Amino acid sequence: MSWRAINRKPRRAPLSEEERKRSGKHHGGHLATRIAKVLSSRDIYQGKAFGLRHERVREPGGLISERDIVTHHGSAVVLPVFPDGSILLVRQYRHAAGRILWELCAGHIEPGERPVATAQRELAEETGYAAARMEKLVDFFPSPGLLSERMWVFLATRLTAGAARPEEDERITIRRFSAREIERMMRKGAGLDGKSLAGILFYWRFRKNRR
Repeated sequence: MSWRAINRKPRRAPLSEEERKRSGKHHGGHLATRIAKVLSSRDIYQGKAFGLRHERVREPGGLISERDIVTHHGSAVVLPVFPDGSILLVRQYRHAAGRILWELCAGHIEPGERPVATAQRELAEETGYAAARMEKLVDFFPSPGLLSERMWVFLATRLTAGAARPEEDERITIRRFSAREIERMMRKGAGLDGKSLAGILFYWRFRKNRR
């Protein structure tokens, strides 16, 4: 599927009587807010991790557009910080990127699950650590042009080590990195993904000195 197919150019068009009667609805992790109304919606694909939906919407200013949206329930990201300031990262192969990356641990939010519960679960499963304190740092949309996923980043402190319980298809290595080591990785553009860059930089800029 081409990029052009995913985001077709908006156009103005008169609304049918049926479309005028429609109202925005919450659907599949995607909010049709007061500034946009979903006129029609069709699920194209639904997998374990995400889905693909085609929608016709009336956007602000009366524009009618057709969008293909990757639907996702959202993810929780965990930033584990130790008393000496070091940060725990996980290393795993990411086939979509075609490379091995160092990342903050993260996972999909199950339907009905609170983001903080996901964060606690993923931290234990991927690293074996438990956090006596888990607090929200920031949330953001990593790719709002086509993806409905929202990511919540949590700061995990007062950590206690335990046994990791990764899923059967996960091959994970964990390691603590000093701030200087992570800065060096960032400068070289070596091996960190977007959510990890966003979470770590936000923590360093807005929260580190307040702890």
